[in-house]
Amino acid sequence: MNKEIITKINSYLSFNLGEEEFAAHVGKVLNILEMTKITEVPRSPDYMKGVINLRGAVLPVIDTRIKFGMTPTVYTTNTCIVVMEVEMEGDMVQVGALVDSVQAVLELDEAQIQPPPSIGSKYKSEFIYGVAKVEENFIMLLDMEKVFSSDEIVSLKEKTDEGEINLEQDNNDKVLD
Repeated sequence: MNKEIITKINSYLSFNLGEEEFAAHVGKVLNILEMTKITEVPRSPDYMKGVINLRGAVLPVIDTRIKFGMTPTVYTTNTCIVVMEVEMEGDMVQVGALVDSVQAVLELDEAQIQPPPSIGSKYKSEFIYGVAKVEENFIMLLDMEKVFSSDEIVSLKEKTDEGEINLEQDNNDKVLD
């Protein structure tokens, strides 16, 4: 699907981080995985939880709460990994985002999307491109390229491409539908 068509789709996957609800454009979401064992990567930033084996490929996993300046994720039965494809330095890269729970797929009209708050936001506002009001809730819409545009992830991808990080093959990938 080309980028022009994807941007016209107004569907978003909403998920919780702490008490707040966020959403990512469905054009960036590949799938949702049950929580699995994450292999730590030495000398990685605190928000980089490590890597997992996803069907034979190494997938870096980010603790989204830490990335947003929140307390680290506390694992529960609802904790999952949202696999996203983002563009970094001209390459499409798959990255896993730890979230507390996935909520729903939302259809948002452009009129529902307002610009992000300019001051007083307790989250890193450079990651947020808009806010949508759905019923009585405000949902922060994330710019996934900005969330994941970090030198550390690019560096981790290079390490995994060069075979510096090895994971045992896990044929029991659990994918939620």
